[in-house]
Amino acid sequence: MEKKLRLAVLFGGRSGEHEVSLISARSVLDVLDPGKYEIFQVGITHEGAWLTGQNARDLLEKGNEQELTPCTILPDASKSSLYVLRMTDHGTIMEHLTDIDVVFPVLHGTFGEDGTMQGLLELADLAYVGAGVTGSSVGMDKGIFKDVMRANNIPVIESIIVLRSEIEKDMESILRRAETLAGYPLFVKPANLGSSVGISKCNNRSDLAEGLLEAAAYDRRVLIERGVDAREIEVSVLGNDAPEASAPGEILPSREFYSYESKYVDGTSGLLIPAPLPDETAEEIRRMAVTAYKAIDCAGMARVDFFLEKATGKVMLNEVNTIPGFTSISMYPKLWEASGMSYTQLVDRLIALALERKAARDHTERRFRRTL
Repeated sequence: MEKKLRLAVLFGGRSGEHEVSLISARSVLDVLDPGKYEIFQVGITHEGAWLTGQNARDLLEKGNEQELTPCTILPDASKSSLYVLRMTDHGTIMEHLTDIDVVFPVLHGTFGEDGTMQGLLELADLAYVGAGVTGSSVGMDKGIFKDVMRANNIPVIESIIVLRSEIEKDMESILRRAETLAGYPLFVKPANLGSSVGISKCNNRSDLAEGLLEAAAYDRRVLIERGVDAREIEVSVLGNDAPEASAPGEILPSREFYSYESKYVDGTSGLLIPAPLPDETAEEIRRMAVTAYKAIDCAGMARVDFFLEKATGKVMLNEVNTIPGFTSISMYPKLWEASGMSYTQLVDRLIALALERKAARDHTERRFRRTL
């Protein structure tokens, strides 16, 4: 019999998207084949504690953390394993639980999707699903990401970045800067978060002030951008050095915009797959998605989001999500399902891509060999 891959699935995390991560993780865990994988669930609390156990996801969601065992992964390439921490009368003892073949971080937002977790896994010399440190961090920061897109001649919406300290020190000055950018409506977003957490549509100055405070609660960097009357188009990208893009899908928001509530609470927003687009527009969007994916050195997967401005027909790239939602209603798996790849096949493919990328990293020379 072929040996099972030892797979650690990470979820939860220190992020405003903690609850979304738990929903995504349930979907991933439901389709993993126990005949192929020996699965180890690792839940990370809001406070950053790592916990493991057979039903860690469900117990973490219910708040029964005391039934789980503290655990850790060390930033030590000679110890690519999962360890449990046990309290004794003589202090904390670290015990080897299992070696790990692949890590699947189902973590959204900060401390999971922003390159920090990827840095730990690189130090531990572990294979992991998704983008590396650079792709993750650039994809997460909306301000830096837009600058990279502009450098690659990919159109994006006009925007500025302001700091939380600037908002706290001189709100009036920030309001004036924002109103110089464009007329209302304006959108305000935490620069380093997803799932529409902390996003506000601002129709006047009062809305803008409230939106700035809301976004600044979630991040020290805040993005302000021009509001556009546009269709919301999304593409799923899959692969490492030779990525492929799915057919585009269209979001039909049930609210003013594709908010957290319409994504995860009421689930009322509609999805059109494939999006009703002219062939040349669909192909342009797919091409831009792959170009953006490569520009930030993404790997494994990403969902690439676009705006199609209604008045002009102009396509503008909104963002790249390097760990997109994996819930039962999420666009990323649905787009691949429409392309003939089931959810189970998609997860298997992502794990294979993680191993492929690790093999490529292993070809890198780590010692300088001088020749005289």
